[in-house]
Amino acid sequence: MHSIDINTVEMTLDIMKYAINRISNNDPELGHPKKEEVLKELAGDTITEKGIGGEYAFNLFKDVFAKATVPVDHPRHLAFVPAAPTKAAVLFDLVTSAASIHGAYWMTGGGGIFCENEAMKWLVSLTGLPDGAFGVFTSGGTSANLSAMIAAREAWRAQNQEHENLKALLITSNGAHSSIKSMAKVIDADIILVDDDDDDRLTGYWLKEKIKNLSPHDRKRLFAVVATGGTTNAGIIDDLAGVAQVCEEEKLWFHVDAAYGGGALAAPSVRHLFNGIERADSITIDPHKWMFSPYDCGAVIYKDLSLAKNAHSQKGAYLDIFKDEGAQGFNPADYQIQLTRRLRGLPLWFSLAMHGTAKYTEAIERGLFLAQAAAKQIEAHPNLELVREPGLSCVLFRRKGWSPDDYIDWTYTNHQAGLALVTPTKWTKNGESETISRFCFINPDTTEEDIQEILATMA
Repeated sequence: MHSIDINTVEMTLDIMKYAINRISNNDPELGHPKKEEVLKELAGDTITEKGIGGEYAFNLFKDVFAKATVPVDHPRHLAFVPAAPTKAAVLFDLVTSAASIHGAYWMTGGGGIFCENEAMKWLVSLTGLPDGAFGVFTSGGTSANLSAMIAAREAWRAQNQEHENLKALLITSNGAHSSIKSMAKVIDADIILVDDDDDDRLTGYWLKEKIKNLSPHDRKRLFAVVATGGTTNAGIIDDLAGVAQVCEEEKLWFHVDAAYGGGALAAPSVRHLFNGIERADSITIDPHKWMFSPYDCGAVIYKDLSLAKNAHSQKGAYLDIFKDEGAQGFNPADYQIQLTRRLRGLPLWFSLAMHGTAKYTEAIERGLFLAQAAAKQIEAHPNLELVREPGLSCVLFRRKGWSPDDYIDWTYTNHQAGLALVTPTKWTKNGESETISRFCFINPDTTEEDIQEILATMA
């Protein structure tokens, strides 16, 4: 299978041609999902005893399977938290795969890990964490949050032998990402959701009140607090300075989930909203969200790397055999849950190296501008109204008089027409939940005309 023949060369050229065309296409199809039975009928059996051939398989992907997906980098893909990787990052993702580097240990991936670490230094600098803080790239925010909480729990257990026999407990807000609740299940920890204040943020005041009212047993179990640096639904940033103060007083691990919002740390116009993040014990940022990297690329950053290493470092008889001085260095596997890993940070490094950090700031500020531009258009529309002021690049709005089914039908109609993907969401205030619509602006290629055309379909 590894021998090079004319068919392999031709297939390689076909694949590279497709990749180049896809990367250079500024007006991609929005795409539509299809049911499994439909895809099976269109494609037939693809895994067979003798194979179906590379050319046929690749054509199936181009003509059938790729068209049954929704590309996250479409300028009118404004649902969820989309992505908009730079062309440089996408191209270098091909290089990363072709290089076939195992990125767990310096002895196998030193040169690539060096590049990742250069990009990581920039990320860490944005947080304002003290000297010595550093991090590692992960598969995404879920694995980054999980890695951070494992490090927090193990540090808590090491403080007191009594903690070994207690089920861990953590506090977060109602607006925290669903992965926080899932992560708590994975590490078998209980979780308490604290009521937000009138601005729908977790504040130091409410956190202090919750801790004050814990039973003595639960206070012993409490080991960490997770604040959010930009909720995925509304872009809300918790009272990071207030929460940090309480965590320092109560000697609790302070984690900030900034998977989505962390990109805005590079935007001077909103950087002050994150004041207090520099006091965190750990931070999650997803470069594949607002830092224009391809999927998948998350990052976890620690104030004290040694605590992460104590929790995650793995030992094996085959790992200590290299005496070459050049084989000794930073081992990403020591600081997060994965051992086997690809060099997810390489595309970010290449894009940063090529474009410079100023271009990243400009592109992130563009997303913030688009959110404000959308808000102005909504306020000027007779049938629309803002639910709240934009949070980072998220805009929540309602169509007056619409039911939940109206929003769903509207989403379906626009998606089927190839116009846009904008999905409804839920917004809860004072205990009452409402179906509304939501924009999330990541792609700097989205235009004000795009927004205007989408909103016009709500008339």
